[in-house]
Amino acid sequence: MTIEVDIVSRITERFSQLRDAEKKVAMLVIDDLAAASGYSITQMAEEAGVSEATITRFAKAVGCKNVRDLKLKLAQSLAIGQRFIHESPDQSGIQGVYESIKNVININRKVVNEQDVATAVDMLQNARQILAIGMGGGSTMLSQELQFRLFRLGYPVTAYNDGLLARMVASTADANDVMVVISATGYTPEVVEPASIAKQYGLKVIAITPKESPLAEVSDLVLPVVTKETDFIYKPSASRYAMMALIDVLSTELALSHKRRTRDKLRRLKLALDSHRGGEDRQPLGD
Repeated sequence: MTIEVDIVSRITERFSQLRDAEKKVAMLVIDDLAAASGYSITQMAEEAGVSEATITRFAKAVGCKNVRDLKLKLAQSLAIGQRFIHESPDQSGIQGVYESIKNVININRKVVNEQDVATAVDMLQNARQILAIGMGGGSTMLSQELQFRLFRLGYPVTAYNDGLLARMVASTADANDVMVVISATGYTPEVVEPASIAKQYGLKVIAITPKESPLAEVSDLVLPVVTKETDFIYKPSASRYAMMALIDVLSTELALSHKRRTRDKLRRLKLALDSHRGGEDRQPLGD
């Protein structure tokens, strides 16, 4: 497997070691990746005011096989997006963080389909066991969050955050089980493949993910999330709040579907916690 190296970082790291003529090429490239990736070697040399031989030396100096390889890596960096290369307008500050969260929640509230939620609740409350799958930072935490919400209501649920283990679990489960797969993109193979395996063995698969993603395509039911990423890359993605809100919706509806059992479970949980930690009556239940 080939591991791609970020060419922009490589150029920046090696800039001080370059010859003066090569530094001109480096500055040309960093200033406009789009243009540089489209230049021929002759055009690049003319724009930088150096010889074509300098362009070749520069490519090798930054770890590329040749100029063609350099242009390929520039195009790859460009595909990732200019927002990871050039500074965007500042959207930081306490209010900016809260506003982005609020905007994402409002957008996603409008795409929630009540009938789909009801269908998901019916699938989950009749499951022999619930498998919560999530890979990566936010999705890992959210699959665990689903486990934390549901076990206290009496549902048999386990979170899995390892790609190989998720495949193993999917292959040993049966048609009485339900898999809930959480992914902010729906493209990660480590979540798409366990979902596909689960479907082959008759499991119902619920996905909390964007519509029309590979994960959505292999799932029985999609509870869609809309991710609105801005050019301000320094703040963590607010999309996880939309997914967490869906988890809260499912948890609440499941709790309401068996009020007496829920009340008994939560009362026992409250007693166990308060007798251990003390404090006020209105403390959260283990959150």
